[in-house]
Amino acid sequence: MTFPYAVPVLSLSLMVVLTLPLRAEMAPLGDEALSKVAGQGGIYLSGDISINEMGGPVENAYFGRCDETDKKCGARFAYRLKEDGGWMVLDEIRGLFAFEGLTLRVRKIDSGFGGDGELFDRDVIELGLPDTVRFTDVHFKVAASSTARPTDPGFIQTDIFAVQMQGDVIMQGNLLVFPDGNP
Repeated sequence: MTFPYAVPVLSLSLMVVLTLPLRAEMAPLGDEALSKVAGQGGIYLSGDISINEMGGPVENAYFGRCDETDKKCGARFAYRLKEDGGWMVLDEIRGLFAFEGLTLRVRKIDSGFGGDGELFDRDVIELGLPDTVRFTDVHFKVAASSTARPTDPGFIQTDIFAVQMQGDVIMQGNLLVFPDGNP
């Protein structure tokens, strides 16, 4: 004996069961239960960084708006290589940097590094490089300077080369930041 309506009735019954609302309950975990849960710690960052697209906040005899051809436009970063040496400068920094997937976490080094990891046996900061960094109208100059600031007495700067970047840079790997020798 066959039932010609068995397949449609079975299909209809299955659809009704599948469309019924499902209930799930979220319950808090106690300290003991939570201590048994393992996950991945860290921070995942994505974003856009815009630096001085139109010029910086300082306008004086040296710095100005980007449409002022007789003045410098953008951020400035100066660093000294030796205590009594001159200054290396990144000057006129401006543009847009965009990235997705920069990670930041703490990592324990207790092996590897040609045997030095076992002796080190401490935590380091690990920066996971993003897959792609996008540069849009990025400009900066590398220079040598007699002083850190253009407003300091005796300021003389020699621009070494200028950089303009447009497009994507593919990055891979991790950057490990080790603490100084003091525990």
